[in-house]
Amino acid sequence: MVDYEAIIIGAGVIGPVIATSFARQGRKVLLIERDWREPDRIVGELMQPSGLRSLRALGMIQAINNIGATPEIGYTIFYEGRKVHINYPSKADVAPTVPLKSCVFDGNDKVLDDDTLSAKDFEDDEFERGASFEHGKFITNLRNIAKAERNVTTLEGTVTRINQDATGVHGVKVKLPNGDIKEVTADLTVACDGIFSKYRKILGEDNVPTVESHFIALKLKNAELPVRNTGHVILGTEFSPILVYQITPEDTRILCAFNGPTLPRDIKGYLRQNVLPNLPQELQPSFEIALKDQVKTHPNQYLVAKQNDIPGYLVVGDALNIRHPLTGGGMTVGLNDVVLLMRLFEKIPTFSNREQVNEALLEFHYERKNLSGVINVLSFALFSLFAANDENLRILQRGCFKYFELGGTAISIPVGFLSGLIPKPFLLTWVFFKVAFYSIYCNFIEKGLIWLPVSIFQIFTILFTAAYVFTPYLYREIFS
Repeated sequence: MVDYEAIIIGAGVIGPVIATSFARQGRKVLLIERDWREPDRIVGELMQPSGLRSLRALGMIQAINNIGATPEIGYTIFYEGRKVHINYPSKADVAPTVPLKSCVFDGNDKVLDDDTLSAKDFEDDEFERGASFEHGKFITNLRNIAKAERNVTTLEGTVTRINQDATGVHGVKVKLPNGDIKEVTADLTVACDGIFSKYRKILGEDNVPTVESHFIALKLKNAELPVRNTGHVILGTEFSPILVYQITPEDTRILCAFNGPTLPRDIKGYLRQNVLPNLPQELQPSFEIALKDQVKTHPNQYLVAKQNDIPGYLVVGDALNIRHPLTGGGMTVGLNDVVLLMRLFEKIPTFSNREQVNEALLEFHYERKNLSGVINVLSFALFSLFAANDENLRILQRGCFKYFELGGTAISIPVGFLSGLIPKPFLLTWVFFKVAFYSIYCNFIEKGLIWLPVSIFQIFTILFTAAYVFTPYLYREIFS
């Protein structure tokens, strides 16, 4: 006799959502978190429309309410004095959200009116919407939703060991705040302990993320945003991309990419020299003030999802799969994974039937690739272009911006990938190389006839560069 049907390790974004969903399926769940205080992080603050749709399907969309969240209608991209606005897709152009019957009830799949969000705007607008918010407050809301479920028991403590033998995983040992050790058993143990997961290695000793770049973060107070209710992406040939988005009525997050495995020694000096001069004029005063405060950093990691093939064990969220945070896709991938898991697990009466669970997890591994492949590949491909550090990448960067300036499907399809609403990896491949060929065309026009021999040679170097930054990630994501 086990203590619980499922044990969840970690109460970040994914843990409370899985715990709540399992509980609503009638399963007895233990949710373990080492620190239940409100967290303070600089990522997980902007949710794409597909992530919000997942929360709708799970009956947890109201986690974005009453935290000062900002509705987002799309992106504004700035490039060398020019800008282009990119709206999120029309609701008519994407498949409708399909709720999980066990999870949705009493209108819990609808956004409520509060001081910053309008239910009418979210429900009746013809376009999809995203949202940005303070990460810690969002997590607190998710945790409170989970705690309200009668089938969820919460525990503060640090998991010190996964109990595993030749037949699989059977539970955990937990060190409580008073130093006592508690042993708990379950049919299914779920590790969702984030990007710094201690327990992803159970799937394989080589299951370790790589770090190739960083984000440097500041919080701007009462910043004057050039375009309200949009994420700002600031690009240039001489600096790495900069992201700006509002997280509360008073606070705006700015994330400054640094393209390198180690951060500069003088981070504030780097920001003054490389970031400040390239910001829109409206943002510069609040940025200068913010430089007097604490600067936070975040490693940008990459980890391909490894198949969950150990009986009684599931790894999900950033513990399973990490991509570059440039496109804000982490929560989207994680929450879509939860929806897929819940649809598969609905067919399983009890997790004690490990053969059925393993079959579901095998299906999960391959079914998730359509969406996760698009989000993950796009995140690194765009970062390579936007952080262009050689001539071929700069040509691709200019061509990408000019492609967006064409409007129409040159905007609607790429933002469909970005928002997680077009989960088609091979369509992404077609569009990416379409942008590469358009970049080659623009390069011909810019250089003119006098540079024709150089332009012809660059056809091959540009295509090689495009393939080099795109296809390795596509191969890993789709065929792993």
